[in-house]
Amino acid sequence: MAARILHRLRHALAGEAGREEPAGGGGGEAEDCPESSELEDDTEGLSTRLSGTLSFTSHEDEEEEEEEEGDGASEELEEPPQAPGAAAGTEDGEWVSAAERPGGSLLTRQLQELWRRSRGSLAPQRLLFEVTSASVVSERSSKYVLYTIYLIRSGQFDKAPATIARRYSDFEQLNRRLRCRFSCDMASVAFPRKRLRRNFTAETIAKRSRAFEQFLSHLHSIDEIRRSPEFLEFFFLPDLQAAQRLTCTGMYREALATWANAYRLQDRLGVCSSGRFLLTLAGLAVCHQELDQLNEAHSCCEQALQLLEAQGSHPLLGPFLQAHVHLAWKVGKDKRRSEARLQDLREAGLPLQQQPSLKECLIKEPLE
Repeated sequence: MAARILHRLRHALAGEAGREEPAGGGGGEAEDCPESSELEDDTEGLSTRLSGTLSFTSHEDEEEEEEEEGDGASEELEEPPQAPGAAAGTEDGEWVSAAERPGGSLLTRQLQELWRRSRGSLAPQRLLFEVTSASVVSERSSKYVLYTIYLIRSGQFDKAPATIARRYSDFEQLNRRLRCRFSCDMASVAFPRKRLRRNFTAETIAKRSRAFEQFLSHLHSIDEIRRSPEFLEFFFLPDLQAAQRLTCTGMYREALATWANAYRLQDRLGVCSSGRFLLTLAGLAVCHQELDQLNEAHSCCEQALQLLEAQGSHPLLGPFLQAHVHLAWKVGKDKRRSEARLQDLREAGLPLQQQPSLKECLIKEPLE
């Protein structure tokens, strides 16, 4: 654009020089028109005064630009310069979204529609069973392979995964019990057969690991089996029994870790409202309290009371209420609701003075 301005100035000065030449009687061109020569020689000075970046083109290019001025020169002079990196299709420097660009609106609408559909129909979470390790255990009179299995929800990362450790005889017992009760459903479930030799080779252990993963996944896919006590207790009952023994012997820190794993197992399996789960919360509350972790113990009691909210009577309701009132007083939390519920139990004729403590209920509970 600056080149065209400079070109017009040159032509204007040249025209004035042509009109003055006849009047001067045909004098020398350089003397009659000193401005023209100064303009031609002072190109760099003009560039500096215009304070722009000029692109000097050849004479042929200038003539081509003049021919195009009739069509687009006015638009080029009126249109503001576009900032570097500005999006194509903008006006007055304003950003135009991809949905307003030609050709981009269809793709954007499709993506938005797919997003709405995905939010309305989320894929259900699956429970995955993964054998993470297998170790050969040698005892005095026996030798066996112990398989460590993680229970993982698909699409989630567990900081503290739920784990079990089982041997072949444990899986075999589960298979036998389920076939006795669910003979029709178990007809299509495969189970790795027992071998008399080469049970401890790496190849056999690897094949059995994959077979146990498929076995548990197949069982979990059958509704009746997934909800059966035989299947559920295969996972968390051994931990409950071990945690109860550790609590009875006063090994509260070791018992706490075992209660916590039993809690995670029941959570993964979706049985967080059963009697076993309430017993697990009682074990966690007792161990936390014995280890002076009063806020954690208070939280366990609150969770248990929320589950017992709809139940008029339960053997653990009174002990949980009494423990919650005591812990709430210790940590400075509100205990009025639990006190009111205890008063309702007294008025209903429940002998709270003869109620065992939460720890006594935990120790006396039979786990078979």
